[in-house]
Amino acid sequence: MSGTSEENRYAPPLAQVADVAPTNAAGTLAGRGTRLGAVLIDGVIASALFGLLAWLTPINIFVPDLSQGIWLAMLRNALAGFVFFVGVNGYLLATRGQTVGKMLLKIRIVRSDGSRASFGRLVGLRFVVNTLLTLAPLVGGIYALVDALFIFRAPRRCLHDLIADTVVVQA
Repeated sequence: MSGTSEENRYAPPLAQVADVAPTNAAGTLAGRGTRLGAVLIDGVIASALFGLLAWLTPINIFVPDLSQGIWLAMLRNALAGFVFFVGVNGYLLATRGQTVGKMLLKIRIVRSDGSRASFGRLVGLRFVVNTLLTLAPLVGGIYALVDALFIFRAPRRCLHDLIADTVVVQA
């Protein structure tokens, strides 16, 4: 045996394993860390707005009124979240396919073929359907976890991306 890797079955593999930026028909996919950063920015903005609302009005999602049951409280909070989400991000989503966090980190949401995603698809399928699925008793938490973990697959598409036929790309 001469000792080359082709002849030595116990030699380590020589394959290139560098992380490359995958592209598809829609463009260069946004990085996982960038997508996480955008969600965190959007979350901080929403939390600040909800805190301001709780400070200025009797509406407080952080201490929900459970007198009429937990499901009604969850539904009211989801509705308030929807109103804030559309109020803060509606114009950007409708015109650019971005939330504030995505705009700041220079990524955007498009259809899987690269075309512009409609406002209804972005809000209805990516946000409303996803939120309702996470609120489902017993399985909502599991769905939310699986949705987030799908980002680690090669196409970098979460379940809500698959439901809405969208992909997040660099802007």
